[in-house]
Amino acid sequence: MPAYKRILLKLSGEALMGDDAYGINRATIVRMVQEVREVTQMGVEVAVVIGGGNIFRGVAGGSVGMDRATADYMGMLATVMNSLALADTMRQEGMTARVMSAIAIEQVVEPYVRPKALQYLEEGKVVVFAAGTGNPFFTTDTAAALRGAEIGAEIVLKATKVDGVYTADPKKDPEAKRYSRISFDEAITRNLQVMDGAAFALCRDQKLPIKVFSIFKPGALKRVVQGEDEGTLVHV
Repeated sequence: MPAYKRILLKLSGEALMGDDAYGINRATIVRMVQEVREVTQMGVEVAVVIGGGNIFRGVAGGSVGMDRATADYMGMLATVMNSLALADTMRQEGMTARVMSAIAIEQVVEPYVRPKALQYLEEGKVVVFAAGTGNPFFTTDTAAALRGAEIGAEIVLKATKVDGVYTADPKKDPEAKRYSRISFDEAITRNLQVMDGAAFALCRDQKLPIKVFSIFKPGALKRVVQGEDEGTLVHV
């Protein structure tokens, strides 16, 4: 029995690279989609926000010295590419996905319209939110917090390379301990970088819990959705 009815899953673009230097690793995206499918089959409504770092990394050298807003718009367009790849992989896995973009590119994807997004979720479709918030200077973490609050998600699931929030960097410190759960205030006091500041503040203000877990751990998403002790829960 799932612990949540509606979730917002935040995937980093880097997560799609697998072991590649940049771009989309086919086996990796298929495995991630299969994890999402398993959750949707439990009756959970899933919305996804994806970053663009895997594509932007390939052109990062050319963006040196570039205007920040221009670079951010390039990053947003990279998330549209990732969203299309994600939705098409979902189609191949027998799921129905809809991509909704915060930037209007109507020949390619639908514009983001909140009532339509809610309708899709209620119909059991996966909604992939592309182009971040549609504004420069805001990260896709902030987009995840914003869309999560807008659609009434019960939790934001931040999928990372690490299986939770630790007292120190587990790669550098073998003594580092994973927090099973921690409050927003405690995370701020201990200066734990859970999400960027704007995203974190928005989740805290909206009393929207965050769960940090590893997307590379097989079955972790399902365990999180079932309310098991997987990753770190950041709560009010």
